[in-house]
Order: sequence, then structure tokens, then C-alpha cells
Amino acid sequence: MKQVNVINLDDPAGKTVGRRRRPINPLATADGLQEFINEQFKESGHRLTPRGVFRFHSHEEADAWMRNSIRPKKD
Repeated sequence: MKQVNVINLDDPAGKTVGRRRRPINPLATADGLQEFINEQFKESGHRLTPRGVFRFHSHEEADAWMRNSIRPKKD
């Protein structure tokens, strides 16, 4: 005889270990994080790479361009 498993839908599915509270204002939290990141980039002197499509004749030329693009600015 084949055994049939019966699922009790009234039983909770699992154990809750912790609860995550949603931020009150998620946009304010994201803005604060973006300001922090901008300050870190400004203080360290690093820049992000320029956007766009760039064509190079060799991988070495592309690597040199990348190193010069993301290195800290010298004041």
C-alpha cells in the first residue's frame, strides 16, 4: 500500500529566527549612503572611469588607459 503524506495547512511553515524591520524612509537611507560614497571618492582623490565606448589597438593600450583613468589625482 502506498503511503500518502498529509500536509497540515494550519501549521506554521517554519521557525522565525529574527525579524527584519523595514527602514522608515528608504530613500533617505539611500541618499545618505550615496553622500557617504561621494565624500569617500572626493577625499581619496579617486575617480570613476569615463563612460562611453572606447576603441584600442591592443590590450596593452587599453590597460594603460584604464590605469591612467582610475588612478588618484595628483594635486
